[in-house]
Amino acid sequence: MAPVEVKKIRGKARSVQRAMTMMLHDQNLGSELGHIVCIGAGYVGGPTCSVIAFKCPHIQVTIVDLNQARIDAWNDPEFNLPIYEPGLVDVVKACRGRNLFFSTEVDKGIAEADLIFVSVNTPTKKSGLGAGFAADLNYIELATRRIAEVSTSSKIVVEKSTVPCRTAESMRTILEANAKPGCNFDILSNPEFLAEGTAIEDLFAPDRVLIGSLQTASGKSACESLANVYANWIPRDRILSVGLWSSELSKLAANAMLAQRISSVNALSAVCEATGANIDEVAYAIGKDSRLGSKFLKASVGFGGSCFQKDILNLVYLCESLHLPAVAKYWHAVVEMNEHQKDRFSKKVVDTMFNTITGKKIAVLGFAFKKDTGDTRESAAITLVNHFRAERAHVSIYDPEVTESTIMLDLTNYGEIPAESVQKNVKVAKTAEDACYGSNAVVIATEWDEFKTLDWQKIYDSMDKPAFVFDGRLILDREALIKIGFKVTTIGTGAL
Repeated sequence: MAPVEVKKIRGKARSVQRAMTMMLHDQNLGSELGHIVCIGAGYVGGPTCSVIAFKCPHIQVTIVDLNQARIDAWNDPEFNLPIYEPGLVDVVKACRGRNLFFSTEVDKGIAEADLIFVSVNTPTKKSGLGAGFAADLNYIELATRRIAEVSTSSKIVVEKSTVPCRTAESMRTILEANAKPGCNFDILSNPEFLAEGTAIEDLFAPDRVLIGSLQTASGKSACESLANVYANWIPRDRILSVGLWSSELSKLAANAMLAQRISSVNALSAVCEATGANIDEVAYAIGKDSRLGSKFLKASVGFGGSCFQKDILNLVYLCESLHLPAVAKYWHAVVEMNEHQKDRFSKKVVDTMFNTITGKKIAVLGFAFKKDTGDTRESAAITLVNHFRAERAHVSIYDPEVTESTIMLDLTNYGEIPAESVQKNVKVAKTAEDACYGSNAVVIATEWDEFKTLDWQKIYDSMDKPAFVFDGRLILDREALIKIGFKVTTIGTGAL
């Protein structure tokens, strides 16, 4: 065989060997991190780390939480998980007991971890400095102190919770002040950009993964370690590495701008109702502008969830702390418009029903803040029901995923209002038809798909007349309901 041919064969062999080595490397990225632990088994930590375990079978993932009932639910033999999220059960079934574990042994998890996600609750403060605006970082600090106390080896600590800008600096100060000899800690910011109802889809194919680090050799190395984990299934060009403070602020900024779009289109819905324009048509026309796009331009009774309001108020507080009152006022207006939309919708129900709903039965369909989730935090339905109760109406509630106990916790403000006073005029129904039976009006508060296909003729026949429908999510066929006989009111549409 000619020397040239031998060289070609050897060259091909080396190319194949390099390709196989790269392929094996790509299949086992992040292998330097043998054990990842997440502190907090809630809406962020549970799904996020379950997907990491699913996509990285070579990494052991343990999710720890002090709440025994929550951990028991994650370990439920029938997979009745504490969180409803489409696709989540399948992910947990695939890897629980293999490389995914749920435990209350927080200290053990911390001690064994190479990388720790801190994914604890950061609610808005209810008292003290910044009450009503600032984030309560008590759980973040407790988790950080526990990491420092328990750790006997160096670790990467990752902010996963939504936190104010420069929280990582506080965490680093606590860790360094309490670290044992030989223990070094690198702090990263890795905010989540999940939408409840599509969280698993978002985790499988995210628009971007953002990792913030100190721009030191150690910080960049820690950033690369976490990036290698995500690179097991996410293209490298979607994994963004930025400075620590930019990463923290980006989370607040993203949610503030999304909420701003919702409040903007809701403000326009009031104009549409006054002029006879149709908000769906206006939003469609606006969304065709390539500079704007069509997402988050759906008018509704108002946004809810754990992030939007909390993060905007956090941003408002940050702006005020930085002596930027005009900027703070600008962002606060987004929240004020959201509250106005809920109040405006509630008032429209009363005004339309001859200026009184006292003694009348109102069926509220939907209690979660959006479809495909059981989360009720800041749900518009809570505000609506409280308004109806204040008007002394009888309210019947149905939601396919929210339990009666959760509904009552929300309406009693977690025990601050006597349960008996709520139960006098609020009932929770097993089906939508049961909720609507004998009612004077039906209010759509959550955009569950099943509400579109209800037997509305049967519901109309069972209601007192005139029968009203108030579509707070723009999901029903208005003309079809009018043909049946309903008096229909929708967000952002004038009278027909």
